[in-house]
Amino acid sequence: MLVGGTSASEETASRFVDAWAREDFEAMHGELSPGAARRYPLGRFTTMYEEAEVTGTVARLEGGDPDGTGSISGQEVVNLPVTVHTHAFGEISANLALPVDGAELAWRPHLVFPGLAPGEELDRNVEVPERAPILARDRTPLAEGDGAARSSPVGGATLYVAGELGAPKGEQAVAVQRRGFPVGTLVGTSGLELAFETRLAGQPGGELIAVGGQGGTKRVLGAADPVEGEPVRTTINPDLQEATAEALGNTFGGVAVLDAKNGNVLGLAGIAFSSPQPPGSTFKIVTTVAALEAGVVKLSDTFPVETSTVVGGREISNAHDEPCGGTFTQSFARSCNTVFAPLGPEIGNDGLVNTSERFGFNSPPTLYNAEARAITEPGESTIPTSIGTDLDLGVSAIGQGEVLATPLELASISQTIAAGGVRSPTPMVTEPELGPDAEPVKVTSGKIASTVRDLMVGVVEGGTGTAAAIPGVEVAGKTGTAELGPAPVSPEEQGGEQEQEQDAWFTAFAPAGNPKLAVAVLVASTTEDGGTVAAPIAREVLAAGL
Repeated sequence: MLVGGTSASEETASRFVDAWAREDFEAMHGELSPGAARRYPLGRFTTMYEEAEVTGTVARLEGGDPDGTGSISGQEVVNLPVTVHTHAFGEISANLALPVDGAELAWRPHLVFPGLAPGEELDRNVEVPERAPILARDRTPLAEGDGAARSSPVGGATLYVAGELGAPKGEQAVAVQRRGFPVGTLVGTSGLELAFETRLAGQPGGELIAVGGQGGTKRVLGAADPVEGEPVRTTINPDLQEATAEALGNTFGGVAVLDAKNGNVLGLAGIAFSSPQPPGSTFKIVTTVAALEAGVVKLSDTFPVETSTVVGGREISNAHDEPCGGTFTQSFARSCNTVFAPLGPEIGNDGLVNTSERFGFNSPPTLYNAEARAITEPGESTIPTSIGTDLDLGVSAIGQGEVLATPLELASISQTIAAGGVRSPTPMVTEPELGPDAEPVKVTSGKIASTVRDLMVGVVEGGTGTAAAIPGVEVAGKTGTAELGPAPVSPEEQGGEQEQEQDAWFTAFAPAGNPKLAVAVLVASTTEDGGTVAAPIAREVLAAGL
């Protein structure tokens, strides 16, 4: 801080360095003398400082108080100590001799970095550490090696989890160079490679040098050793990850597999947590919990067998216009829209929204810490907090309208039921500092969870999910099919009955009596239903895992 008795030139020098610490290049340029400002316009002046910051891997800069004035070659200068904290070359402190012309700076290019002499420029020699591996829970590498040679013994199945490396672009490219990495260095562009880029890549070291000046000499301004990256150990089961990827194959969709006891992510494939879609009738698990808690339905209730019903003045039909009804158990097993849509208005907005949010809707998925989530922005499953009319409530109760979910969310819903009504976080990494800052949430009572479990067992034993049945294993599941609109047709097919494009879902856990795995499958943009195309994929994954 300046004290009384400072000169105008010292005040100018202090303002200049204070602006430099804020990276306010316009304010810095405003302190230049007219002659210096003409020779070095703001755009060029700014570029010179930005390039020096990249070369010097500048993290931050601190300036001290002026240490008096002097003269160099007849030019008055203000001496001011400056410390630069760099990413790759340690802490560099130097005395900055700022030439002054009265109350203005007679600025010169060597002032872009403390320690440079007139005629010198900044350069660097860097040493880059090897990129650290991403490991499965048993320490099998999911990704190892450097750059384009990065690979895994598990093969391409790991890409859904580990992600990929690529050339940085825009601001990311500048940030990578500013950390000391050479141009052309590949960085994480998706998955855990992106989420934990800084940890995996480590920190380059080397020498920051001043080149040029008299005799073309080179002087070392700062030096540091490179810092090795740290591995990221995940919760992934490599065998189950491979089976999950194989089960999905080339199908457009996603699969998520969780440990049914603690929520750990064991396998992911496709758009498992990146692109929320209407969940269709899998959401009826949430609706059932809300309805049982509100007392608007009992297992002993019976419902008329009908093909459609009217909610909020609009007709809502069952899938394929099939007659559906009977006991509530039968209605759940056969996924009767005519039973579940009217429950929406009876449960009410608050009941449906609050139950959904306890299940994890309207919150970011808890895969890893907040910093990593901000980088990767995983898809958030959502439901409007103010749903609207009775019709909107009815449509939401059957998982359509504005309700959106990911396979990860649906797997978490099954995990919650499997765990007696307690939803666990869904971490994908094991290190505490990298994992999510989240605690288990009591969603519903053990009694209601047990009731829903039995209803889900009925879906697989004799309802819409029989394609998920595994001999000798009791599977609890729920199908879902969300209509998206008419499916595209070729010119040759026009004129016939147009099929509906829809998202096909299935979520489950097994064994039902002693749950080990929870799974959810989305087959997106298909003309088939969840019981036909999603349930068999879930069965394949569960069979491999069990």
